[in-house]
Amino acid sequence: MSKVIIIDDEFLARSMVKEYLKKHPQLEVVAECGDGFEGLKAIQEHQPDLIFLDIQMPKISGFEMLELVENPPAVIFATAFDEYAIKAFEAHAIDYLLKPFDQERFDKAVSKFLAQNRPVAAEHTKELLNDAQLPGSNNRIVVKNGSKIKNSRSGSVIPGSC
Repeated sequence: MSKVIIIDDEFLARSMVKEYLKKHPQLEVVAECGDGFEGLKAIQEHQPDLIFLDIQMPKISGFEMLELVENPPAVIFATAFDEYAIKAFEAHAIDYLLKPFDQERFDKAVSKFLAQNRPVAAEHTKELLNDAQLPGSNNRIVVKNGSKIKNSRSGSVIPGSC
């Protein structure tokens, strides 16, 4: 389950994002914020995996807020202003949703986030596999050549594929 924070000064915009997120049960909204300062506090408190962030908000902008975050989470910008798109991608945004956006466009942005998070799950799987190694198995090399797998310790060839 990935934690999500919605940061937007417009109540309707936050409500729409929450509604669209209902189709993504693997994403859990842990906070909603109406300005950048609230957003900053919520990020520090909840350590989210993803934020939906408006750019023009009272007090501080979305970009100014991101500059204050030590380890910023993944960001999908949701804004009515197209002129900030390049700056958003320079800030490593996952996506840039231009208001008003529909469920289909929203789902594409979420899919990008989920696809980028797969390597984290793969690394976790590798750690689990390493923990399950048999004693002495670290002293060998396994090489796949076409449909054959060669074990360097025994020199044996195992037919088949992975």
